[in-house]
Amino acid sequence: MSDFGMLILQLGSLFTGLVNVYIWVVIVTALLSFVNPDPYNPIVQFLRRVTNPAYSLVRRLMKTNFNGLDLAPLVIIIGLQIVVILTSYIFSVLAKLA
Repeated sequence: MSDFGMLILQLGSLFTGLVNVYIWVVIVTALLSFVNPDPYNPIVQFLRRVTNPAYSLVRRLMKTNFNGLDLAPLVIIIGLQIVVILTSYIFSVLAKLA
């Protein structure tokens, strides 16, 4: 495999790692919603500020609230896992072509 192919694989790994970090941020935010943390905590504010745009997009596109349980984090995690699988495949094919 050429150096350019290795660069493409590394970029794919970087993208996958960033998406995985965001998945964990979504998981932590979802778990925090069960314990009702202090809204003035800087960590809680950061987590909500990072995840609220994705939550609002999913909530606008589909109904995610069932009997008081918000399924938006689950929809986001499933969507991001699909993105990871597809981009990993695309980057591996591109690396083989390079």
